[in-house]
Amino acid sequence: MFTGLVAERGRLSADPAASPAGGVRLRISHSPALSERLAPGSSLAVAGVCLTVIERHGDESAVELSPETLARTTLGGLRRASEVNLEAALRAGEPLGGHWVQGHVDTVLRVLDRRDRGDHGVLRFELPEGYRAYVVEKGSVAVDGVSLTVAALAAESFEAALVPHTLAITTLGAARAGDRVNFEADILAKYVAQALAARGALAR
Repeated sequence: MFTGLVAERGRLSADPAASPAGGVRLRISHSPALSERLAPGSSLAVAGVCLTVIERHGDESAVELSPETLARTTLGGLRRASEVNLEAALRAGEPLGGHWVQGHVDTVLRVLDRRDRGDHGVLRFELPEGYRAYVVEKGSVAVDGVSLTVAALAAESFEAALVPHTLAITTLGAARAGDRVNFEADILAKYVAQALAARGALAR
């Protein structure tokens, strides 16, 4: 479980490589502070995707991408030197400053446009019909692992306002129209929508 409060950006130290298990292996360099929280078997959110650290050497961790992960996320398009948002798993007793983020990506969205307002920014994302029931104005979503508040909602899109800290710390600072991002809806919204649908109270 994660919070969507990204600690830092990591960088791929090599191009993705085929793994003996039939997937793809990524090697990611990160800070010494993050290294202290990671060991083989640890969970690490990479661009919003929950992955398991299979090796760690100094300030570099290796993670494995399954065919399912490659099909449902943007991680298959990464290359050497690509930057990714990183967050270690939430530990018992730590504050939940963002929202409950599982690292289970629902789909990939496109950035429709970006507007900069001084040191702040506004990103507008597409919103496919199948996910509209999970997004509400002033609610939470995770985009590339970043917990964002929905600032505006339309029939086929939503907007999120980004503060200077988010623009500086995360990869969303470089996001532009046409970019593809990993999207995870709020897990609470998904459970509520499923319960209502089971009662016939929600149009699907």
